[in-house]
Amino acid sequence: MAAAGPQGIARLEIQNLATITRLSLELGSGFCAFTGETGAGKSIIVDALGLLLGSRASTDLIRTGEEDLLVTAFWPRGKDELTASRRVSLHGRGTTRIDGEVVTLRELQQWSQDRLTIHWQHSAVSLLSAANQRQLLDRQVAGATAQYAAAYQQWRGAVARLEKLQSSERERARQLDLLSFQVQEIREVAPQPGEEEPLTTDLTRLANLDAIAQAAAGSLELLSDGEISALGLMSQSVRALNAGARYDEATAQLQTELREALDAVQAVVSELRVTAENSAADPEELARVEARIAALGKLKTKYGPGLQDVLDFQARVADELAELQRDEQDAGTLHEDVLALEKAVREAGARLDEARQKAAGPLAGQLLDVIRELGMPHARMEFRLQTLETPGASGLSDVKLLFTANPGEELAPLADVASGGELSRVMLAISTVLGAETPSVVFDEVDAGIGGSAALAVAAQLARLATGRQVLVVTHLAQIAARADHHYKVEKQVENGRTVSRVRLLSPEERLEEIARMLSGNTSEAAMSHARELLEPARAQAAGAQAKATAKAGARKV
Repeated sequence: MAAAGPQGIARLEIQNLATITRLSLELGSGFCAFTGETGAGKSIIVDALGLLLGSRASTDLIRTGEEDLLVTAFWPRGKDELTASRRVSLHGRGTTRIDGEVVTLRELQQWSQDRLTIHWQHSAVSLLSAANQRQLLDRQVAGATAQYAAAYQQWRGAVARLEKLQSSERERARQLDLLSFQVQEIREVAPQPGEEEPLTTDLTRLANLDAIAQAAAGSLELLSDGEISALGLMSQSVRALNAGARYDEATAQLQTELREALDAVQAVVSELRVTAENSAADPEELARVEARIAALGKLKTKYGPGLQDVLDFQARVADELAELQRDEQDAGTLHEDVLALEKAVREAGARLDEARQKAAGPLAGQLLDVIRELGMPHARMEFRLQTLETPGASGLSDVKLLFTANPGEELAPLADVASGGELSRVMLAISTVLGAETPSVVFDEVDAGIGGSAALAVAAQLARLATGRQVLVVTHLAQIAARADHHYKVEKQVENGRTVSRVRLLSPEERLEEIARMLSGNTSEAAMSHARELLEPARAQAAGAQAKATAKAGARKV
């Protein structure tokens, strides 16, 4: 039996984020709605989850007076829990963890993207971008897209190289001369990493030979050449032990050790005498060392700061020089290569266009099925390809998403004809068809600009989407909140003179009152009656869906 994939978020804990001081929120499966008064901070939940997806962590998010904020999400894993957290600090880089282990922000982002998708308030507006419209279609033809991108990159690389060759001959000749000089200058000196320290030591010694000889002579005077010397005293000491050494082994051993010390001092004296007598400096050796140090210093000044940097520079310049020399040799054939690669790009582009045309109709059909369910029964949509004059980075054609919501109207670019509410519903359709592959999906204000029957249709679609995954929705529409399996309310309070936001799961009675408030701004009997009308069908449909799920589970067991 295959292992189960990731599940929805079981619990979310937040500390010191905006107006939230401390929150531990148990999240249910299925459809979770978050509502509250305008300005209550409903989107704080989305902001918190966004941090786990790697969104920019501004220190402005940290509650005033606190040093850091912390967001932690918990996922069920058998009898245990799997966690992901992100800490943002006022004083330095934050900390990201997966199951307690410190990871990079990039690793946390990649890990969370397998479990969580967020459709922000601006997501629908992003549909107006031609690049994003093209990407919707290209997600269906990833193989052809990758093949074209590889061919295009090779072609453009060859074109850039040809253009470089066709630039000023004088400039290329100047560059060749400069690179050749730099390589030769370093090669003549042939620096070796680590040679500077022994050279500096030699220079110090050669420059101070007279002082070294005088020091050796002074030491010789004390050890052997003076009227009273260390060697003379030690020799006398050895002879003084003769009488005792005849009768005592310990004394004999001491005499032996003293003789060895005397031999060692005599050896030192011999070397000191050589040092004292060689006080004359070798001008040629001194000049050689000074010249070597100067040559190395010149290279470091021009190409350093260190000798290893000089050698690295030499390697880079040698590669550039070899490339320029190859370019001169290959100039005759490179033009033919460019033509051949352009032909390959056009062939790959033709295959990409064919794949796009093949995928465009079915994708538009899938999206329209959902869009029409969302209160736009006459909507039409088409992905249309427009041939470019020259091959572009994304193909031989540009892709435009054409749309109309009304019968009798011509298809036109989505940006020109879709209202805010229509755009939100198109976004929801795309999210349903293409973007709900993760076990948790978050919609922030997806209901912007819609109401009435369209709101009911969006609510139904969200509920349908939630049958296979956890769907979290921040909404201001009662029609949507009424379809939720779990209804949370975000509230602001003033405690000790400071604003605090709290989030809590509503009881059935509290939920009824919240739906009434969302409908009419009050809890009058009329508003409460209307709220019941909204909730009853939702409860019945939810019960029916639960019964079907239970029946399926029972059938599987049998």
